[in-house]
Amino acid sequence: MSASDWVDAFLEMMAAERAAARNTLTAYGKDLTDAQGFLAGQGTDLAAATAEAIEAYFVDLGARGLSPATAARRRAAVRQFYRFVLGEGWRTDDPSRRVDAPRKGRPLPKVLTRAEVDRLIAAAAARDGAQGLRLACMVELIYASGLRISELIGLPLAAVIRDPAYLMVKGKGGKERLAPLNPPAREAVKAYLPVRPAFFAKGVKDSPWLFPSRGKAGRLTGRRFAQLLDEAARDAGVDPDKVSPHVLRHAFATHLLEGGADLRVVQTLLGHADIATTQIYTHVAQDRLREVVETKHPLAKKR
Repeated sequence: MSASDWVDAFLEMMAAERAAARNTLTAYGKDLTDAQGFLAGQGTDLAAATAEAIEAYFVDLGARGLSPATAARRRAAVRQFYRFVLGEGWRTDDPSRRVDAPRKGRPLPKVLTRAEVDRLIAAAAARDGAQGLRLACMVELIYASGLRISELIGLPLAAVIRDPAYLMVKGKGGKERLAPLNPPAREAVKAYLPVRPAFFAKGVKDSPWLFPSRGKAGRLTGRRFAQLLDEAARDAGVDPDKVSPHVLRHAFATHLLEGGADLRVVQTLLGHADIATTQIYTHVAQDRLREVVETKHPLAKKR
């Protein structure tokens, strides 16, 4: 078997045994192609690479000026690949094992205040006609339920047709979870549904998507939603650099914790497999709560 065959087998394993999402498989494939390209320049490949060659590749990732997250993901892809190869018995050694990856600190997520979220929703709703109703609906849904952008734009019309209090969402790895809808989000959906046909492509009478589009995909893209969100942020007087679909998801989690929600509940609502991923929000919430105590508590004011 060639190195390419090994990569194909690895990706098949990730899809079949670990239920990796399509985007994850695509990213792993690109990462391993990148490694293969570098190693070819060294006169070798993934199948025959030595520990020195893999170490040189890892060093090259840092020298290219890639973001820490991208470099870390590529290192992780190579390490997982070789663990799989070793398990299959195709090699008797793991050339990536001896290379220590640099520790990557996890940055605190950007979070909007509740007042900023309110202004953003108001600015979205103030846009003309159907555009405003759609954007306000999307912002309300993410903030009410903590949806990922891929989960939001992938919602079928059937998910909201009976005014549910919860959405059934298929997240990473195909795992399903319940995502809550508060009254404002449900009202925003009701207001949007009558104007939804305005976004159908010419000649199209219906669409299975909650947020259809005239584009080739047939539904609104995450990139277009992010652009509309930037415009609404400017209208709301909120720094656009602070605003993104994922930041609204961060706001959902942080504001829940500030309100006293249990960390395990927030983990479930976000669809995190590991609670360590959710714990980062506690740092943001603690900073906010500390600021409130230091500035609002009567004893603090007397100091």
